[in-house]
Amino acid sequence: MIVPSHDPAGGRLAVIYAGRRQDLAGLSGFSPVYCESEWEAISCLRQREASVVLACLPLPEWPPDELLEHIQRESASTPCVFLNLGANSLAEGLRLVKLGAFDYAVSVDGVQAALARAFEQAHGAAAASPDDEPWRRFLVGESTPMRVIGETIRLVARRRSTVLITGETGTGKEMAARAIHAASNRSHLPMVSVNCGALPENLLEAELFGHVKGAFTGAVQNRVGRFEQARDGTIFLDEIAEMPLDLQSKLLRVLQEREFQRLGSSETLKVDVRVIAAANVDLESRIRQGRFREDLYYRLNVVPLRMPALRERASDIPLLVRHFLDKVCRLEDIPVKKIAAETIDRLVRYRWPGNVRQLENAVEMAVALAGERDVLYAGDFPLPMDLPAPSSVEAFSSVISVPDEGLDFEATVSSIERRLLEQALRKTNGNKTMAAELLRLKRTTLAAKLRSLEMAAGRP
Repeated sequence: MIVPSHDPAGGRLAVIYAGRRQDLAGLSGFSPVYCESEWEAISCLRQREASVVLACLPLPEWPPDELLEHIQRESASTPCVFLNLGANSLAEGLRLVKLGAFDYAVSVDGVQAALARAFEQAHGAAAASPDDEPWRRFLVGESTPMRVIGETIRLVARRRSTVLITGETGTGKEMAARAIHAASNRSHLPMVSVNCGALPENLLEAELFGHVKGAFTGAVQNRVGRFEQARDGTIFLDEIAEMPLDLQSKLLRVLQEREFQRLGSSETLKVDVRVIAAANVDLESRIRQGRFREDLYYRLNVVPLRMPALRERASDIPLLVRHFLDKVCRLEDIPVKKIAAETIDRLVRYRWPGNVRQLENAVEMAVALAGERDVLYAGDFPLPMDLPAPSSVEAFSSVISVPDEGLDFEATVSSIERRLLEQALRKTNGNKTMAAELLRLKRTTLAAKLRSLEMAAGRP
């Protein structure tokens, strides 16, 4: 474990545990101190003003999530980086990041960069900006769900793993795909997008894989398909659920063998391309209906990424509105308009069934309706079915009532508390720190409530 902090001389101190010293010989900028056990490392963390923690896997006694929980309990603001030189497990890295780890590295070079980022964050350096990480310009929002999305993209982007992005229509799935491509080591190469629901089956196959002259009526010359166009880059398959079953089997072969044939040709072409797919429907239900191949689903769902609906991140609406205002006014070559505070409040309370796309269209319409005015008001946003979303208190009061026969107050409150905790953990993919933020609790309070509920349920 490494715990760097500023020493009186202005350098960085470090404590390293559970790592062979020769494995970390390439680290620079740290003065390592080795601990003999996990408990000694935690004790060291208690005694030092720590900036970063580095845990080298595998640990001899504890699972990594238990160590992470101890670190977060002692110092919730201290970022933790895991280094695993013995395995290249993306799934394990994703799991730890979702639980609250700052990063997961599989090389000394990778951990050096991760430690530098974590050290800057811990010492109050400016948060990562689009100038530092250009891919972040595709993600607008600072809510907990968007922070989870950003951390997941940062972790997986440089891998070749296939990503499946899900979410309602208009939630920004293509923007997330562009962020993944921009953050990858393929960013200097093309990203090619295909809408699988916009073309009939025969044209979609030719669109994806190309065709040779005479392959079908109207094929008057050879055509390069989208997979060839995306060679060494990224291909984004939007609305993947609409792909016909026959074509799904051919896509599966491309994912498995990295090869395909043009329509009408017997020549096999090899291709190295990163595949990102997106769906706005439940693919598992499509599998049960026999409309989507189960083996293809598991091939696509290597890294799942769910884009939250706008109503799930309403706190991002003011940022999104200003982002779209800047964008529209810049395109129209007019001074950037302002927006009244009460108008922002109205937009935050609206449910936005069309999500971010609907909000962007509403801002564009408001700019047009405002004419020469430099301030936008509520009347500039004629929203259909303009009913405000109920507050959380109103939502609960509408479903809770005391029956005529009475109820067990303690059991009822305990049940509601458990449901709130479980929902918060689901929304944050199990990240207890972020779940505590959603519920306006300290992380230690949330952990204590979880332990109390487990004991009440008779679990150890």
